Amino acid sequence: MTVTTTRPGVPRLALTLTAASVMVAANLFGAVVAHADESPSVPPGTEASASAPVKVDPNDPDLKLPDGATLADPKVLDIKSVVEDQSGDERREDTNSDVKFALQAEVLFSKDSAKLSGEAKSRISAIADEIKNQNATKVRVFGFTDNLGSSAHGDVLSKQRADAVQGVLEQELNDANITFEVRGYGEQYPIADNSTEAGRKKNRRVEVSFPRTES
Repeated sequence: MTVTTTRPGVPRLALTLTAASVMVAANLFGAVVAHADESPSVPPGTEASASAPVKVDPNDPDLKLPDGATLADPKVLDIKSVVEDQSGDERREDTNSDVKFALQAEVLFSKDSAKLSGEAKSRISAIADEIKNQNATKVRVFGFTDNLGSSAHGDVLSKQRADAVQGVLEQELNDANITFEVRGYGEQYPIADNSTEAGRKKNRRVEVSFPRTES
């Protein structure tokens, strides 16, 4: 099939397409549209129905790999889902392998303190329930601060806060099979800009992460 296009002042352009290349393009376009419709936020049973695929001749020479060429190994992409409450006080990240909760320090502690508030304990209890649901046996609790004050003070405070959260989790889970990795990273690994108060607030946090249930 030959397609000819003309525009005023532009030389005529002729483009020849083989039947196989048209079918391949149609298949690729259909795959892109189908992928764009896929969304983890769509409830089961409400997905858009896919259109019938275009029939392709597998013996068409245009579809064969050049001599010596090979296909890459199949790979499952690690998809991350991030949910943050409207206030930004709590964030949940889900990947194919892990679940991570990040709680801002202001929700858990008073300023420059490692003593948990009553509200903090209820939030940590909810995380403990999710750990039980996932049947996780290893839990990581990491503390972080902003870059205000000395680095040494931030290291100590972030570890104390991580220890406090781990203590509540251990009580709630009450499972000798669960091991904890607890660290205080201070101002290391910021997730926001430390030059603004909004950014520093996000960086003052405790993260709890654990593996997902294997399917």
